Amino acid sequence: MKKYLTLSGILLSFSLFSSFVSPEEDNPDKEKKVVSYRIFGKKYADITLLSTDLKGHVYYLVSGHGGPDPGAVTQVDGYKVSEDEYAYDVTLRLARNLISHGAKVYMIVRDEDDGIRDDKYLKMDNDEKIYGGLAIPLNQSERLRQRTRVINQLYDENKRLGYSTQRVIETHVDSRQTDKKIDVFFYYNQEKEESKNLAYHLRDTLMDKYNAKQKGRGYTGSVSSRGLWMINQTHPPIVYIELGNITNEQDRKRLLIADNRQALANWLSHGILKYK
Repeated sequence: MKKYLTLSGILLSFSLFSSFVSPEEDNPDKEKKVVSYRIFGKKYADITLLSTDLKGHVYYLVSGHGGPDPGAVTQVDGYKVSEDEYAYDVTLRLARNLISHGAKVYMIVRDEDDGIRDDKYLKMDNDEKIYGGLAIPLNQSERLRQRTRVINQLYDENKRLGYSTQRVIETHVDSRQTDKKIDVFFYYNQEKEESKNLAYHLRDTLMDKYNAKQKGRGYTGSVSSRGLWMINQTHPPIVYIELGNITNEQDRKRLLIADNRQALANWLSHGILKYK
């Protein structure tokens, strides 16, 4: 029996302080193995619960920009491709993976009608909102403060509920000169050891995956601390991820090809599962 969440829950709620329905709470009958969330779109709404390895974990997933700010934009084959759409798609895929292992997941940036898309060129729009149904400000400073405020309120709420493992994963797509190819790289908060350790662990996981899948390719993704607002101001430890250079033809294959976006999400979730 499948059940769609319509009023509350990590992925459908428009109320910041509404009751939370986690996968395990939505699935009290141990025989049930599937939960459904409309935010993933019709094709990917159903999620098979594979394990409870991440039960008790809370993840706040943030895809960069959104709403009035598309982030980095470039033109490919007559199509405009933007940072926010591709970061969001990878983040949705990551959310789905984490839920399948019992995690409590919040999509902080949300587009209720996009869902996971397998298209090469993801249509740009500006209807994304912040968890709680909040409009995304155009002003960058206001936008960042809004996101940290929402995350920190949820963090405090979940801390009171007894959750001790809470983390932020933020995804972006870089924009550099067209000939600059980069591997996925990571930033962390130097004041939080867990932020640093998880960032290195995710980097090492991607290195292992590339070495196994594409021997001889090499992997140069870096890990470093950086004093960005989101990194410094979120209460939970954060890993800030740059997925690639949207202006570079080779890097774009990591983003434009749906299977590659899924691989990124799979490898990141694998790293999280190994780290725990």
